[in-house]
Amino acid sequence: MTDHDISFEVKFVHRLRQTDDVSQGDFSVLEDVLLGEQSTPPKVLFCLDSNLENGAFANGLFHRLQTSERLRLVREPMIIPGGESCKNSEHTLRDLLAAINSHDLDRRSYIVVAGGGAVLDAVGFAAAIAHRGIRLIRLPSTTLAQADSGVGVKNAINYFDKKNWIGTFAVPWAVFNDTAILRTLPDRDFRSGLTEAVKVALLKDAAFFDFLRKSASKLRRRAADVSKEAIARSCQLHLDHITAGGDPFEALEARPLDFGHWSAHRMEPMTNYALRHGEAVGIGVALDTLYSARKFGFPQPLAHAVCQTLADLGTPLWCDQLNSPDNVLQGLEEFRQHLGGRLTVTMLKNPGEAINVHEIDIEVMKSCIGELRDIAERETA
Repeated sequence: MTDHDISFEVKFVHRLRQTDDVSQGDFSVLEDVLLGEQSTPPKVLFCLDSNLENGAFANGLFHRLQTSERLRLVREPMIIPGGESCKNSEHTLRDLLAAINSHDLDRRSYIVVAGGGAVLDAVGFAAAIAHRGIRLIRLPSTTLAQADSGVGVKNAINYFDKKNWIGTFAVPWAVFNDTAILRTLPDRDFRSGLTEAVKVALLKDAAFFDFLRKSASKLRRRAADVSKEAIARSCQLHLDHITAGGDPFEALEARPLDFGHWSAHRMEPMTNYALRHGEAVGIGVALDTLYSARKFGFPQPLAHAVCQTLADLGTPLWCDQLNSPDNVLQGLEEFRQHLGGRLTVTMLKNPGEAINVHEIDIEVMKSCIGELRDIAERETA
């Protein structure tokens, strides 16, 4: 018998572009990331979040794609239902695969998708499994996606009433964090998306958390300068972790970027996705920060400052599903199953100092849920 254990590496390029308006003056930046044979412009399928349909940004981008000599648009925009609904069944996925097939897209073709995180997930999954990978260009249309998932390497749809149960790891060809596209975003979604910035600041950069804490009221009002800075810094911290953290495809047991997510992923389906992902993450971050203060020495005043910062951003600290803590706590086992192996949850000792724990004291966590309820009630009084 002969054994061969051969270690090898695959080189990827992650292209991030920050533009003011890719639907107008910056469209050439998008053209420049397309690679095609000299005599044949590449085929492009344009997918659009329904929340962007008929808006100035979408119309402008479609016109530019349609009239560009450097690509061949295969059809009018393919409209994808915005929000979590596009991930909750196979219908959207099947429609996407049918479009890819009928227009003969191949591994040198491109799918350009403009939309929120759920649409990016669903379209990205279709792109990843068709021909084992079609080049994907993401234009995240929400603060949540621009600050976090848009630069991620994960794609998925929901199954068995569980978040992201079917999915892939696939590096996008390019990501455009565009300023103009965010103007289409309702206030609720703009604010809730910033919870991922709070999360990554607590994990990676204490000074960035201090900036978010001091700027929370301006961010809530969508002040352009601080919003752009917050999104750019959050995006960079996420991207640095993915590209230099040593585990881009989550083969190890720890997933620090999922701080606060074990409960968030449970609360979302419990509310039938009425709770936005960013809102659920905000609640989950608040809860795990309070738990970190009880168990791991995270400063108690700072834990309350985290809750205050989230409230100042305009995101909720409570949802009624937390009134059934045993039900929410099932999220721990779902989180373990999703990762595999033993339970590993990231907690905090200090801002910028994360630790991995393998057991959760259920009674202490329930007490933290009660503490969070009291804080939330004071905020809304």
